[in-house]
Amino acid sequence: MRSKSFHIITLGCKVNQYESEALREAWLKAGHRELPAPDGADVVLINSCAITAKAVSDLRATARRVRRAAPDCELLVTGCAAQALPEELNELPVDGLVPQREKVALLRWLGNADGFEAVEINTGEFPEHHPESAAEHNHEHDPKKNLESDEFWDYEGPEEVLEERAFPAFSISDYARSRAVLKIHDGCSQHCTYCIVPMGRGPSVSRPWPEILAEAGRLVSAGFREIVLNGVNLRQYGADLPPEAGLCANMNNIGEQNGPGKQKDSGGRRPDFWDLLTRLETAFAPEWAKSGALRFRISSLEPGQLGQKALETLSRSRLVAPHLHLSLQSGSPHILRRMGRGHYDPALLPDFLDALGKIWPVYGLGADFITGFPGETEENFEETLELCRRLPLTYAHVFPYSKRPGTAAARLPSQLSQTVKKERAARLRELIATKKSAFLQRQLGLDRVWVALEEGRAGQGINEFYSDCRFDQGALPHGKRLIAARPMAVADNVLIVERI
Repeated sequence: MRSKSFHIITLGCKVNQYESEALREAWLKAGHRELPAPDGADVVLINSCAITAKAVSDLRATARRVRRAAPDCELLVTGCAAQALPEELNELPVDGLVPQREKVALLRWLGNADGFEAVEINTGEFPEHHPESAAEHNHEHDPKKNLESDEFWDYEGPEEVLEERAFPAFSISDYARSRAVLKIHDGCSQHCTYCIVPMGRGPSVSRPWPEILAEAGRLVSAGFREIVLNGVNLRQYGADLPPEAGLCANMNNIGEQNGPGKQKDSGGRRPDFWDLLTRLETAFAPEWAKSGALRFRISSLEPGQLGQKALETLSRSRLVAPHLHLSLQSGSPHILRRMGRGHYDPALLPDFLDALGKIWPVYGLGADFITGFPGETEENFEETLELCRRLPLTYAHVFPYSKRPGTAAARLPSQLSQTVKKERAARLRELIATKKSAFLQRQLGLDRVWVALEEGRAGQGINEFYSDCRFDQGALPHGKRLIAARPMAVADNVLIVERI
């Protein structure tokens, strides 16, 4: 087989990063050569994102830049944009689109000396579960239905047992960065009214826990000491897995009693994310917990996952980093219903986080917010600001609402101006910035933090609370281990630390 050179460019989320790493490993194992830049590569693959208009704009700019730098390469685009928006990408100077549902087929290149000609490209949608919009999934279609009515938008997502779908056959044993991502879930069946992800990745599908434990073991053996548990919607983890004997009924979570696929009989129930976390703890804590040299980080949770079971699981854990990131989106119940996220009550979060503070005296807390959602009034936005004032947030990702084609929210007539959306985002970011600064100052009172160094950032890394850290003695050797450090000062929103 003739060896080929390749370069992979990853845009978007950590799930994309994981899948790029899986392709990279497969291609290297097949004897192909990775180049550090597109120049001179036989094949360049762009792993795309479609979650915002800016993500698609970045894809267009990247494709044109690659074509200028490597005019003779075979340039392919895969990922969510290739799946959900193929018509929009027709004008790009690329040789082919590989939709997200066909991305796993790229692994077959490793047996084909002539490149990707054997890959069958299917630009269709996910036929097994792809309603036109969230609202139409829950209501009989009526073109005369008032899109502004609360009845139409009081949508809490599909409650049926999810259809079986195989987890994509990606796996890794290494990672190109010092902190490894472990993918445990793909797709989403919630169908939030603003979100294009179900169009790009299809319905929810969970990775069986034995595969997750096996991959975690490979990553630990490869020297990784921080592993990020990542998925598209961890609330839906396990809903499509078989019920297991011995698993009792779920404890109540915020705003959610029984979600998709939960079993109510005594014969067992489907495992959820907290069951998975317990299994990881059982497998790795006996060897690693005492030394503090290994940690699992939870990537992102929905508020609907937070309740007594979450508290009990985290209280028992000796390996989970004291840091949560919440897909919160808004502090207004009215706006959450319009978003298709009426399955949790944001007013219950402060009590949960107060209880969490008794388990983790210090912890990082991040959240995602969308400002300027269609129909959001100043009063609705003030509800978000007031909730943020009450929550012990240490950072946040704030996005002005971006209209995505094919989503229900894009059809609403009550779209807000870019000026309003950006002005509200700026106000929210200003509030969060003061909380971040206060949290960094608070860490100066700690005797020690554990820092995972970041690739490409000499002497910099992330501590257990997900705060940026910089070592005062300058560059340190790169590595996957956790480094004990003493907080010394705060500068430029970074915690300055010295090695212990």
